Amino acid sequence: MRTRFIFLVGVILIAALVSACGGVALAQTPQAEPTPPLRTITVNGSGKTILTPDIAYISIGVHTENKDAAEAVAANNTQAEKVLAALKGFNIDAKDIQTTNFSIYPRQDYDQDGKPTGITFVVDNTVYVTLRDLEQVGALLDAAVKAGANSISGISFDVENKTEALSAARKAAVADAQAQAEELAQAAGVSLGAVQSISTYTNYPVPVEMPRAAVAMDMAASVPVSPGSMTLTVEVNMVFAIE
Repeated sequence: MRTRFIFLVGVILIAALVSACGGVALAQTPQAEPTPPLRTITVNGSGKTILTPDIAYISIGVHTENKDAAEAVAANNTQAEKVLAALKGFNIDAKDIQTTNFSIYPRQDYDQDGKPTGITFVVDNTVYVTLRDLEQVGALLDAAVKAGANSISGISFDVENKTEALSAARKAAVADAQAQAEELAQAAGVSLGAVQSISTYTNYPVPVEMPRAAVAMDMAASVPVSPGSMTLTVEVNMVFAIE
């Protein structure tokens, strides 16, 4: 009987001790309040800059054909040298005249009945010219053709340095997004907070290429060339907090 009594007293003391410890633990770990979700305004802004081309890229080539491979190459070399001499007459730097293709290949010839008649060797020599004076485009084409160029793939106009234009377009895009966010906040009766994130996308203008018909006309009559204009666009996505 005495042993059972002592056992019950021990169980009661242990239970009391555990309960006390649990109470202390609970008292030391206060329950955290949930963080309210951040309220935001998301807008897209756009900025554009109009560019005037200041540089032209022209592919000028010499195409020759002959039944004899050596004669085809010799004729091509002679014409190509004359073309290069004509180009250098426009004070173009050597770094702005780059050979982009030299090829020679045999072409099987056929008669009207489809029967093979022999081999003709075709030689192409093409240079890529960077012209920094757009007023000389027409005259350069005319001189190149007269010197022996008979393969001109096209002319494209571009802007060599877009750094300042890109900076201006970025600033305009951010200003546009800021104005939209402020307008939305005012309309909603809330205060605009700090910027939470910014992402940007730049749409670089593709060099403007002259149609082949216009190139042919320019070669024939040295018609003045109009490079037109190009548009550089920057898009931004901005997230603002609502205070």
